[in-house]
Amino acid sequence: MATQPASPAPALRRNRDPKTRFNWIVSDFLRSLMVLWHTLRVKVTGRKYYCAALIGESEYGITVNSDLTVSCSCQDYDGSGHLGDLRKSSFEEVFFGPVSQKFQADLARGKVPIPTCVRCGDFRRLPKGQAAPPKPRLPYRGMLLENTVICNVDCIGCPRENAANIRAGKLMPLAELSQMADLAARLGMQQIFYLNLGEPFLSPNIGKELPLLREKNPDCRIVVSTNGVLLNTDVKREAALYLSHILFSVHGINNAMCETYMKGSNFDKAYAAMRDMVAYRNARGRQQPILEWKYLLFNWNDHPRHIARAIEMAQAIGVDIISFWPTNNPFYGVSWRYRLGLMNHVGEACWKGREIDFRRQQPVAVK
Repeated sequence: MATQPASPAPALRRNRDPKTRFNWIVSDFLRSLMVLWHTLRVKVTGRKYYCAALIGESEYGITVNSDLTVSCSCQDYDGSGHLGDLRKSSFEEVFFGPVSQKFQADLARGKVPIPTCVRCGDFRRLPKGQAAPPKPRLPYRGMLLENTVICNVDCIGCPRENAANIRAGKLMPLAELSQMADLAARLGMQQIFYLNLGEPFLSPNIGKELPLLREKNPDCRIVVSTNGVLLNTDVKREAALYLSHILFSVHGINNAMCETYMKGSNFDKAYAAMRDMVAYRNARGRQQPILEWKYLLFNWNDHPRHIARAIEMAQAIGVDIISFWPTNNPFYGVSWRYRLGLMNHVGEACWKGREIDFRRQQPVAVK
């Protein structure tokens, strides 16, 4: 077995901010209330639940972590969603194994297996009159592949440190990444989300990882989400050309605004990374990867003048899309402007929230 390479700098960041800790206390409490609500709803309506990920129908659920453990969702911060370990068992043994079967049995009885379920898009109610979900099959629509659980920033809404502390390996060796690329090809994956709880471009092997992933999955849609700060060399930009889509998570229009949520981030560096990636791709006559500015909405960055400026800045550097995503975490940062419909004139509605696709249209100026 390949030896675990030394973890790259920076080391794991430890988030001891009292405000962040309080946010997660409240979040856990709300999650427990939601578990109770879903349990009571079954008793009232009789309609049970199922998991789209566990029956193989999810696009964004089954996750291979950096230590080759497999989770049922991308939100498995404490290991409660671990289905098994690919260093000990085959993917089929894990996916159809006892943990998965127990979770499905719980759902079929109307029980929420783990608190994470209630905030997962793959947690579904059975249609009226349907007693059981379809028979499970191997996933094919999409999977998450985490090359590292290490990150250069601390986001208030991401308790990554908890997950990092239980990972047996915080950086996936290249040999194991190659095995996972083979697995995705064998399963016929339509999409690989090369992301989870770490920063993908922090890996020292990223220049080899992305070409390898593409070589073994030539027709697959491969997506990366990055804070952008470390996509800062031609070696990394060249590797990024093997991707289908890059989401730049940059949540504001200046350093202070971004650091309110992403501790340790740097807007100037992230914005420069977007600009330089656009120029690098365009100089080679490419249309991919699609380059998207992902802007999480909070009550400190959603003022009309902030949104208007972000749209102007996105156009100025030539990204393909800017999207505005509502979130409930942290609970005190909820964008009430979005929730009250005051942003309905910005771009077009989509599953993310709102987006402007500059390839199709010119944005309307936001007053």
